Amino acid sequence: MKRVVLSLSALMVALLTALAFTVVPASAQQAAAPPPLDSVPVSGTTEDGSTFTGTVVPTAFTSQGRQLLLNGTLTGTMRDASGATTGTVSDTPVSLPVALPSGICPILHLTLGPLDLNLLGLKVHLDRVVLDITAISGPGNLLGNLLCAIAGILDGTGDLALLPGLLAQLNALLGLGR
Repeated sequence: MKRVVLSLSALMVALLTALAFTVVPASAQQAAAPPPLDSVPVSGTTEDGSTFTGTVVPTAFTSQGRQLLLNGTLTGTMRDASGATTGTVSDTPVSLPVALPSGICPILHLTLGPLDLNLLGLKVHLDRVVLDITAISGPGNLLGNLLCAIAGILDGTGDLALLPGLLAQLNALLGLGR
């Protein structure tokens, strides 16, 4: 039996889409439902140069300890180094680890100059203020993951169609829009 290492970078988008289904209240789902998650492309290479290409149709996200897993059915084709088909799989149950990217996403940088206020006889003086808000993504950082995903879409590195669902999820997480 050959060991295949799968490249699952698309699973982050799959995870965010799946989260939008579970966190968004019913009223927000009607206004901004995320697109359905039909399949995730997977590919891999064995030590002898054989390649595998196929898709996983997700059925559920589960966890084992602190590892997030994608359960689904795998369909695909194994080819040797010359490109000849050496095997196929169809609707085979799989449980694959999901690696969430961790990182830091700048959300807001705001600089306010000195401010003097007179509020009905109360003098308020505020010197220069710098406010930096940074999201930290990674396992267990739900809000950081969500804000980094939104920032990525707004930066042009993500699927714009996911934005309404992510914003609805953010509103639900923060208790807004009830």
